[in-house]
Amino acid sequence: MKFTGKVVGAAIGLLAGGPIGAAVGVLLGHQFDEYSDKPGGDPRLRNEAEAAAIGDQFFRSAFRTMGYVAKSDGRVSESEIAAARAVMSDLRLTPPQVRAAIDCFTVGKQPGFNLGAELATLAAACRGRPALLRTFLEIQVRAALAGNNLEGPARQLLGHMASRLGVSMVELAQIEAVLRIRTGTFRQQTTHNTGSEQLRQAYSVLECTPATSDGDVVKAYRRQLSRNHPDKLKANGLPESMIEHAKQRTQQIIEAYELIKERRGLS
Repeated sequence: MKFTGKVVGAAIGLLAGGPIGAAVGVLLGHQFDEYSDKPGGDPRLRNEAEAAAIGDQFFRSAFRTMGYVAKSDGRVSESEIAAARAVMSDLRLTPPQVRAAIDCFTVGKQPGFNLGAELATLAAACRGRPALLRTFLEIQVRAALAGNNLEGPARQLLGHMASRLGVSMVELAQIEAVLRIRTGTFRQQTTHNTGSEQLRQAYSVLECTPATSDGDVVKAYRRQLSRNHPDKLKANGLPESMIEHAKQRTQQIIEAYELIKERRGLS
């Protein structure tokens, strides 16, 4: 999907200053198009603008969908509201971003919200960027787990969403399993979990098993690190407001690998 400078400028302008800002954004976007299309124009300008447009759509879709999932059983409970707030807090959103997230959440829980159209728009924006769609689902599962432990229609709904976004049920189950493990706490779980349980969870994070060879464990670690690296996701369009989620997942992956490496005596 190709975003023109006019579209990107309008989106940025709306966020910055309403309809007037959008008009200014279109003018700036027109200049952007003219410059980027010229021979010798810097293609990075177009890439950066496209990433910004993707990030804007990702943000809106994330919190709209979160609202829809919370309302899927007919009402939004206090625990689901608290879960959404916790996600906003964990992501370290600024006050304006929190207000925007709440507005999107409210849109999603309205009776007329069209989830299919929202997912189609997100999938089109993130075409060729499967890691972004996986991160989107991670955020949805994270909120649903905290809200009602994925009970009721939420689980089936998330399965439907995964299918629409090209994520397999096996991968969705892996996302849930990993998110049920507290992020970045392998070293602090000794009073709650046995050493064998910590190790089992660490292997789950890397998507491998104790039977996996040392070489393949290293490959699994590098694969997971590459898939979830904040800089890579940001370059692909993950909004700045969601980078904290990627950082937490990266920390979890590093700690899991360090524990496995220690137990195996790897250098």
